Amino acid sequence: MKVWVSLALLAALVPLGPRFGATAAESSGDATAMRASYRRPAVIPFPDGNPYSAPKAALGKMLFFDPLLSRSRTVSCATCHNPSLSWGDGLARAVGEDPKGLPLRAPTLIDVAFTEPLGWDGKFKDIESVTFGPITGRANMNLTESEVIDRLSATPAYIDAFASAYEDGAITRRRIEAALATFQRTIVAEESPFDRWIMGEETAISAAAKRGFEIFNGKARCSNCHSGPSFTDGSFQDIGTAQGDNIGRGRLFPTSQKLRYAFKTPTLRNVAQRAPYMHDGSVATLEDVIELYDRGGIDRPSRSPSIRPLFLTANEKTDLVAFLQTLSAASTATPVPDLSR
Repeated sequence: MKVWVSLALLAALVPLGPRFGATAAESSGDATAMRASYRRPAVIPFPDGNPYSAPKAALGKMLFFDPLLSRSRTVSCATCHNPSLSWGDGLARAVGEDPKGLPLRAPTLIDVAFTEPLGWDGKFKDIESVTFGPITGRANMNLTESEVIDRLSATPAYIDAFASAYEDGAITRRRIEAALATFQRTIVAEESPFDRWIMGEETAISAAAKRGFEIFNGKARCSNCHSGPSFTDGSFQDIGTAQGDNIGRGRLFPTSQKLRYAFKTPTLRNVAQRAPYMHDGSVATLEDVIELYDRGGIDRPSRSPSIRPLFLTANEKTDLVAFLQTLSAASTATPVPDLSR
């Protein structure tokens, strides 16, 4: 069970999106109802086992931006999830302590509270369970659990922060996970031109973008997977691009033909600012992404039934890009806190 916390309570922590009430579309053929299905929720879900508190979120923010959590003291969570880069890193493959990099692209953390399970293959059931994967990963932050706790326990600022967040002040793995998860759940999409449009500001987006919205929900079939306020249904799909041993969710379900080469459907919030694309950063531009979908990808048994040639015209492709560009907020930059001690 999750407890939903009003965004109004979180406004002092990080920039938040518009306070819209969630409304489900009653009919896919009704334009007004279709717009309403994309309205931003007014609250963020927090699990019963890790409820929201301001001191815990503040502690999580300290941890998130602190390179103290890496062996070299040069890599932080924000290295791969930079708020100025739409909470990604702008790279085709994430790079941590090992300069060779990691096998996959760092996903954005925008709206992460709404998109569990996590990971390109969905191996993490919730945000809490992600935390020590990158921290202890040799190619990522490369620090042991005990070393993390020792470092934090020797730092006065963290002694005070844990005491503020937790009554007895004990520094434990579970509390590090809980604090980081609490902060990350507050990373939500900021208001975009699209959000203003669906709330009634007709001039917020162009005529081309409005046509693109119709194509997105119609001929291009994008909304089959990129639906709802976060523009993802959280599903895992083979879109006909991955090859070789990188089989996505199929690694967790080796007997499933449909999950072979299936990767998580990402949010499209701020998508125009998050190139390159796909799980491996193999597609450079939005225009290239649309071309890929228009071709239909590799035809194989695992390919999603929604992935097949679209036969979009040049104008339709242009309109679709115009719509996708409206999903970016005017500013995504968030000041990085000064952690000098």
